[in-house]
Amino acid sequence: MNGFTILIWIWIGVAILTFVSLVFTGIRAPYGRHSNNRWGKTIDNHWGWFWMELPALLIFPILAILGPNEKTILSWLLISLWLFHYVYRTLIFPFKIKTKGKRMPLVIVFSALFFNGVNGFINGYFLGFVAGQDPGYFHWNVGIGLILFFTGMFINRIADRKLIALRQNQKGYQIPRRWLFEYISCPNHFGEIIEWMGFALVAWSLPALSFAIWTFCNLVPRALNHHNWYHENFKDYPQERKAVFPYLW
Repeated sequence: MNGFTILIWIWIGVAILTFVSLVFTGIRAPYGRHSNNRWGKTIDNHWGWFWMELPALLIFPILAILGPNEKTILSWLLISLWLFHYVYRTLIFPFKIKTKGKRMPLVIVFSALFFNGVNGFINGYFLGFVAGQDPGYFHWNVGIGLILFFTGMFINRIADRKLIALRQNQKGYQIPRRWLFEYISCPNHFGEIIEWMGFALVAWSLPALSFAIWTFCNLVPRALNHHNWYHENFKDYPQERKAVFPYLW
């Protein structure tokens, strides 16, 4: 086991520890509906989202493209999937959010900068410098992974669109209704978990698996926080609705 592989396993271990600590302590990341002024200096949330996502948008494709490894069809496919997600998440989504005056603590921005930097480096360095000979392009994992990736992306973006539309009437937070919201509080997080599981299947690599694990460990606690917040703030919130996985959790 080389140093790079050890680094990835340590990174996965950090994800699991983060998940356990967030679930059992109930810490709520202080942005969006959980914003408060106890976490130090803040930044406008639109620009906060932009700066948080920027390292992932830049680092992965730069390393993957400029690295000495031969660029195969699978390499370009993975780069395209990554950019398809992060161009939207960095350059479009932050400025579609219908909020005015919302701010985000800089500690959250810098934490996300660090995560996206490490994650972009691990996956980009592997694809550009470490990955071995591509075994082929038509294995079962590529087909299933692409289906999961685009299904998850579709769910994530439709959920985001519906949540943004709820804020357009300037009435504050409301209970989301219809579609997957009838089953779970956070279809957007559910979709993103599925999306990066699909990417991990297409890539079939330990770095991509580490990203899928991190996505689960980060978004499940966030979804649980949102779910609990809804119950705390809306007496008529549907009791049968789960947080992130329909009928399960």
